Amino acid sequence: MELSEEQLREAETELRRYLPRSLPVYGVLMLRNRVRSDPLAVFVDRWPDFNVLVCRPRCVEKGDFFKEINLFANDETILEETIRNSSVIDWSRDLCLAFDRSHTKMVKAVASEKGASSHRMALCLMMTLEDVSNLPVIDRFFFFSSGISLSSLDESHISLVNQTWKFSESDEAHVMIRNMIVNFPSCCVLDDVGQPVSWILVYNKCSMGMLYTLPEHRGKGYAKVLICSLAKRLHAEGYPVYCFIEEENTVSYRLFTKLGFTEAPSYKGAWFEFNEF
Repeated sequence: MELSEEQLREAETELRRYLPRSLPVYGVLMLRNRVRSDPLAVFVDRWPDFNVLVCRPRCVEKGDFFKEINLFANDETILEETIRNSSVIDWSRDLCLAFDRSHTKMVKAVASEKGASSHRMALCLMMTLEDVSNLPVIDRFFFFSSGISLSSLDESHISLVNQTWKFSESDEAHVMIRNMIVNFPSCCVLDDVGQPVSWILVYNKCSMGMLYTLPEHRGKGYAKVLICSLAKRLHAEGYPVYCFIEEENTVSYRLFTKLGFTEAPSYKGAWFEFNEF
């Protein structure tokens, strides 16, 4: 069944019971219930005591491929029954699914049964920060005295961010990044002429990500400053503070760990694309 507006708010509260394992779908609903975002359909196997929750963007344009479908389940058997339902997931179209990697074998089996080809995009660790009070204090005097400043990204920065993202080969990424910059929190370091040289964004599941520093500006501690600034802002606004780090990205893992982020053992993220590659 598809949830109503009132039920979406109730579902957000219910998902707190399963944190941190439910963080990805919890984050989707938090943003959906508070700020402007893309249209979203949310399905559960039953109400109010659901075992499965599926967050499915209402995709209407070609660029909507990057609007992933997020899956949450307490029972894999019920999840399998749910995603087989064509009213929940249309396996005939291009898809991107995000879920706990423990469901990988089952999801791929259902996709194969439906005639959908699959390709793994990423496997990630989920890192959470429980106490922002231990984050380093930002030396704003240093920023002002050196001619650089902290700010938020705006629409004029979309192309720059898109060019540096690993999945930026098509217009689809541009659509997604625009939505992130326009609707969700972000933080960037501006040089003395007001151009971003380092930045971090928030994905539609409320996770911090897309952290990047231009090569000529690396080694100055900008990434650390951005993580601390955005983490404190998210916490102050009542959002969870967490991120996903690809398993092979040891540099980011060390950075976030040093700032107090810890790996959530109950959830390891998997992203798969179907029919697109």
